[in-house]
Amino acid sequence: MHSEKSGASTKPFNKFHIFKIMRQKVIWVSGSSSGIGREIAKEFSKAGHKVAVTARRKNDLAKLVNEIRSEGGIASAFICNVMSGKSVISTFKKITEDLGKVDCLVNNAGTTVFKSFTDTSISDYDNVLNTNLRGAFLCIKSVLPEMLTKKKGHIINVLSVAANTAFENSSVYAASKAALLAMSNSLRSEVRSKKIKVSNILPGAVETEMWDKKSIEQFGHKMMQPIDIAKIVLTVFNQPDRVLIEDIIVRPEFGDL
Repeated sequence: MHSEKSGASTKPFNKFHIFKIMRQKVIWVSGSSSGIGREIAKEFSKAGHKVAVTARRKNDLAKLVNEIRSEGGIASAFICNVMSGKSVISTFKKITEDLGKVDCLVNNAGTTVFKSFTDTSISDYDNVLNTNLRGAFLCIKSVLPEMLTKKKGHIINVLSVAANTAFENSSVYAASKAALLAMSNSLRSEVRSKKIKVSNILPGAVETEMWDKKSIEQFGHKMMQPIDIAKIVLTVFNQPDRVLIEDIIVRPEFGDL
């Protein structure tokens, strides 16, 4: 006989809740303290996934996690410098311990300088390449072994139309994104048979902190918003196992600035 004093719930079995838990994945979003990364993290959380948000800005990450949790989502923040192999390895370990094995890595961390090639310093070059290319390489290296073992996983790289379109004053940024595109395409060929997906999103101008105030004032009305790219990233992830969206180029309605 059932005893009311036993503390057992009398609520009906919620099959939808169990189904939601079974579909719940661990998503790692790098560079998620602001802009596109922040919106990507929020979209994945709203979809019911557990989100690991990483960046170097502790306070911004804390605000994001608080926002996600206040809406009933599951999120944890980890300070990570993607240029440092030691930092990335440590972060990956903490994510796994706190949230579980990573099902999807979204490489979003990035930076740029709007300078001519002549004015671009060696320090500029090192910072942009180490963040945009080395950072993505290190993050992929950390998650890939487990994905290969379980024969499932998704790597989504947020690139730029600069990877295959010439823009003035963006030579080093373009080089970093073009190199990541080439690396990702080669990686896709290597891991496709292991049921690991590699997708590249190449956005045009998006209104983020990457642009200075003057550019925002002049062109902001023509730019896409971070939420636009975030929804596309989630759509790419939500495809059936039999479907792989390889590359998406998305531009503002008015075209390139």
